[in-house]
Amino acid sequence: MTIICTGSIAYDYLMSFPGYFKDHILPDRLESISLSFLVDNMVRQRGGTAPNIAYTLALLGEHPVLMGTVGEDFADYDAWLKSCGVDTRCVKVIPGMFTASFFANTDRSNNQICSFYAGAMSRAAELSVASLETKPDLVIISPNDPVAMDKYVCECVEAGINYLYDPGQQVVRSDPEELRRGVEGAYSVFVNEYEFELLQKHTGLSKKAILDHVDLLVVTLAERGAQIYADGEVYSVPVVPATKILDPTGVGDAFRGGFVRGVRLGLDWETCGKMGALAATYCLETRGPQEHAYTPAEFVARYRQHFDDDGALDVLIAK
Repeated sequence: MTIICTGSIAYDYLMSFPGYFKDHILPDRLESISLSFLVDNMVRQRGGTAPNIAYTLALLGEHPVLMGTVGEDFADYDAWLKSCGVDTRCVKVIPGMFTASFFANTDRSNNQICSFYAGAMSRAAELSVASLETKPDLVIISPNDPVAMDKYVCECVEAGINYLYDPGQQVVRSDPEELRRGVEGAYSVFVNEYEFELLQKHTGLSKKAILDHVDLLVVTLAERGAQIYADGEVYSVPVVPATKILDPTGVGDAFRGGFVRGVRLGLDWETCGKMGALAATYCLETRGPQEHAYTPAEFVARYRQHFDDDGALDVLIAK
């Protein structure tokens, strides 16, 4: 009973700008934009889509396997993930390279300007789902080297393995045919609202066409929560109010981890969505995608402050 988390493994360099980006962007000069922002602070955090998702799964009692390529600077990160219950046996160190790096500058409205250096992630296609010792129950294909993402899609389809397709920011870089292949073979698709529009544009698939292919579609809507399309129904899930908002980095990954854990426990779609919403809020309240922590019992107690689960989450505590 295994979940394989594939995707970027990265260090996040997070910066805070004490103003608003919109105040420094001239709409009539976008063709020659040149901006530099003096930030108040910068921290380096552990990040990357795959370990972010795996971290939330581990907090909630899952034992996910991380699969990806990293650089020689990964040793401390590796030790941290293992201490949290994430299996890193499928992580490959690429000699002479650095682990991928994500640079995010966040303004006072939580808008972000970001850059990403692929580093060792560019070698992710050297790994293979087909080479895994045992067949996993689910493969999460999150933003990664586009060639690797397409390879994992094809291998999952050939082997009959369910996969969650989460193209994220790679919607912009991936070949339209690869995106279409990723959607058409998927068990589920997870995207935010803007990515969903781009996905439809680049693949030529309408919402209805996508729903015809997948069992589950989840579209996150930032402060408006999320919409879940499954079993011919649409479920709207609200956000969980945050006690404080420090950094949005990794919030979507936390949502995915919380949601998937609910699915693994056999819970209904709305409960899964609300678990994702709460996991996302925990992340939003800290600076960095893996700096928050909670026990399953603490998670359930906070969940019940906002939602009625009729005892369904007792199974999470029992685990």
